[in-house]
Amino acid sequence: MSLAYETVSENRSFGGIQGVYRHQSQATGTPMTFAVYLPPQAEYGKVPVLWYLSGLTCTHENAMTKAGAQEWAAEYGIAVIFPDTSPRGEGVANDEAYDLGQGAGFYVDATQAPWAPHFRMWHYITHELPELVFGNFPLDREAQGITGHSMGGHGALTIAMTLPERYKSVSAFSPIAHPSESDWGRKQFAAYLGEDRSAWERHDSTLLMRQRGYPGEVLIDQGASDQFLDLLKPEALAHAMAERRQPGTFRMQQGYDHSYFFVQTFMADHIRWHAERLG
Repeated sequence: MSLAYETVSENRSFGGIQGVYRHQSQATGTPMTFAVYLPPQAEYGKVPVLWYLSGLTCTHENAMTKAGAQEWAAEYGIAVIFPDTSPRGEGVANDEAYDLGQGAGFYVDATQAPWAPHFRMWHYITHELPELVFGNFPLDREAQGITGHSMGGHGALTIAMTLPERYKSVSAFSPIAHPSESDWGRKQFAAYLGEDRSAWERHDSTLLMRQRGYPGEVLIDQGASDQFLDLLKPEALAHAMAERRQPGTFRMQQGYDHSYFFVQTFMADHIRWHAERLG
């Protein structure tokens, strides 16, 4: 696996460095762009890591510029990694709909044509990109947390519950909570994974919560005025958490929608949450 990458840009931010980088991915067979925020503490040694997975239509740039993470990451001494949401480029399968194809990888490894050759976002996020960043940046591999918004919240929860020994903390903003029973999920799972619903189960946070849960606490924030509530199905995950007696906090935030204004508002809480658990 190649650890080579190129620097697209680096900017000073809250005493740290916000960088954007590009590399050739073996997992997707395409160039991939990602961003890393290194807090000022990284000048003196390895720092904890928070993975931020973005939602539908996003690239690495949306959360990097809109989530307001850098100020709080600098305060708590945590690096933040912002991957892209899918492979991109000429020759990569796509769809006219915004919720399938490029910008909508759903953090799965596709097995169906025409998606299988490039849409391997599970492997990219959990294997290839970690090897690259831990091989090149002053990051503590033993102190990793993961969070995300919408489709990225779905990814963060499913990845953390599948690999709890790796991710010491997990949170989510407005996650797609029960994709097997939502139009934001059934469509994409059928396209990427086929019609066998048993292949969908490992990518549904409500089903994973019922089956295994998470060994630590979970933090979830959901806007009560979110325009996509019927697609997100937060009540399914909340019920699964209650039935399992999962430690954690599920907050319905009055008046907030699905936008990055919502994410910005509670970003400090989430970074503090991860900092407390990552040491």
